Amino acid sequence: MILSERPKSSFPRRLAAGVCGHAIRLFARLVTAVRPVWQGIDPAQGGQRIYFANHASHGDFILIWSTLPERQRRTTRPVAGADYWGKGGLRSFIGRDVFHSLLIDRQRNEAVRTDPVGQMAAALDRGSSLILFPEGTRNTTDEILLPLKSGLFHLASARPDVDLVPVWIDNLNRVLPKGAVIPVPLMCKVLYGAPMRLQPDETKAAFLDRARQAMLDLRQDANDKGEERA
Repeated sequence: MILSERPKSSFPRRLAAGVCGHAIRLFARLVTAVRPVWQGIDPAQGGQRIYFANHASHGDFILIWSTLPERQRRTTRPVAGADYWGKGGLRSFIGRDVFHSLLIDRQRNEAVRTDPVGQMAAALDRGSSLILFPEGTRNTTDEILLPLKSGLFHLASARPDVDLVPVWIDNLNRVLPKGAVIPVPLMCKVLYGAPMRLQPDETKAAFLDRARQAMLDLRQDANDKGEERA
């Protein structure tokens, strides 16, 4: 069962989605003054990518999407939960029409059989880049970063020629903590690390450890740069 395709929309709906996307991007930049920090990667360089990032807020993929160059932004799809972004109303309009999210059913029961890795691989085969959060859920604990789920490894195995780009979103958990409706204006950064791929004969555990460390290194870089300015 595929939950990810953009529904056929009328021109007014597509126009509304475009206007809404522009407004969301401007609002995100206004509230967070977000700026991208590209380390070991050329933002203007083309090519397919899988951006994998830490996850502390429903606004995470918005900041990543907002800081991508326009060319990449047009072809990059967030991977999101159908239970949150696909239930109709404004939230569904934003998820499906504005961001063209790849909606994954996270309930997984006998009545609905889904293959999340297969869905993501199919989206890559159609030319999309992806934004995903390998922790699997928002991190509302005191841990800096939750253990990464195996889906990132299986996707890297299924499409080994696609670059995986580690991302660290800095400070957004303070802007939009869990349960908050109104964001708190604070400066945020999105740090992009050097692309990586699954190495020959690399085990799942070794790959996930390497991917997790790449994210933590970006967090440390964000902290170091903050201390330099202080």
